[in-house]
This record gives sequence, structure tokens and C-alpha cells, in this order.
Amino acid sequence: MDHPLIRLHEVWKLYGEGEAQVAALAGIDLAIESHEFVAVMGPSGSGKSTAMNILGCLDTPTAGHYAFQGVDVGSLTQDQRALLRRYYIGFVFQGYNLLRRTTALENLELPLIYRAMGRRERHKLAREALEQVGLGNRAKHTAAALSGGQQQRVAIARALVSQPAVVFADEPTGNLDSTMSHEIMELLKRLNEERGLTIVLVTHEEDIAAYAKRRVRFKDGRIVSDTGGYR
Repeated sequence: MDHPLIRLHEVWKLYGEGEAQVAALAGIDLAIESHEFVAVMGPSGSGKSTAMNILGCLDTPTAGHYAFQGVDVGSLTQDQRALLRRYYIGFVFQGYNLLRRTTALENLELPLIYRAMGRRERHKLAREALEQVGLGNRAKHTAAALSGGQQQRVAIARALVSQPAVVFADEPTGNLDSTMSHEIMELLKRLNEERGLTIVLVTHEEDIAAYAKRRVRFKDGRIVSDTGGYR
């Protein structure tokens, strides 16, 4: 039986107790197939970031089920969830999260060190990832010496270097001007179309979400619309 890459079923996330209890997620259902490019949208407090934290194994639901490639994530230990993040999930953040005094190449090699990968193989994969984002000629530049757009390209390359099953991008253009934002989104679109990379993007901007093939909108902890793509 084929499983979607990601499935949330009746997922709740509650904070507080009694009358002060708040439902950040109120029983959502969501399935994402491999090779999709999905934009998750909604205003502040809508539940989109909570959902992303659960999908990225950075948080756990109060109730309901999360399956990744058919495996019940709720049944995994904390160490097993850490391994799932390390081997199957890539992250791109608004703030880049690079080591500023470290070269682009070394920033990419860091996640591979945690896999106990040999130096030669790390070096090869890191260079290939930089080439994929058009920064092969910036390998020896420190992150501090790169522009904001270049730093975000390095951050995308870092997410790619471990060859994940999915990349979660949380407001990846939030610190960039409009021109650089669209360059970054063209890059993500190309990686999705040419490499089949599965991308789940959180954004509140309509023009950024337009690059995705499917748009899922949250409001008050629920999914209120799900358009485009295939389900």
C-alpha cells in the first residue's frame, strides 16, 4: 500500500488548562505527497507555524496522529525523531542560521559531520550542493562576506546537502528585498520541478505563495482551504 510522504490525522495541539486552554490546532487533516510544492498560509496565530513544528518533528501533537512515509511518528523515541530530522528533513529559516565566520563550504559540511561522514565525501557533497544553488564560486567566502540573498542560497544548499525527503522553508524570504525574494523563490521552484524536491513553505505573502503548486490556508487552528496540486 502506498502512503503519502506526510499525513496528519485529527491532530490537535492544546496550550494551557481549563478556561485558559487554547487550541493552536483543532483536529486538522493534511496529506502531502512526494514531489509536491505546498505553501502553508494564514495570519499570525492561525496555527500554521505550530503545524510546521509538528511536521518538522520539533514539537509533538496533544492528540491525533502524524505519519511520515507511513511510520507513526508518535511511536518514535526522542532519539529516533532526531534521526528522522537528520536524515529525512531539511530546514530553511528566515534568519539563515549560518555560522557567520565559517565558509559557505564548511557551513554545508557541518550537518554531514553529524552523520560521521568522511571528509572527502562531505567535501564533494557540499560542493555539489553549492553548485546547485549557483554559488560554486563562493565556497571559500565566509557567511559574513555574502549578501543576504547569497546567505539564503547557502542555507538552501545546507538543507539540500543531506538529500532529504522534504524541505520545510519557514518565511525564507522574510529578510530579503522583493527582487532577491523572487530569485530565491525561482530557485526553490526549479529545485522542485527539476529535482522533484518536496517543499513545504510557510508564508503570509500571496506573491510568494504563488510559486507553489498548492496552497493550504489556516485560520483559528483549522484548515479553511486547500487549493491546487493533487491530493
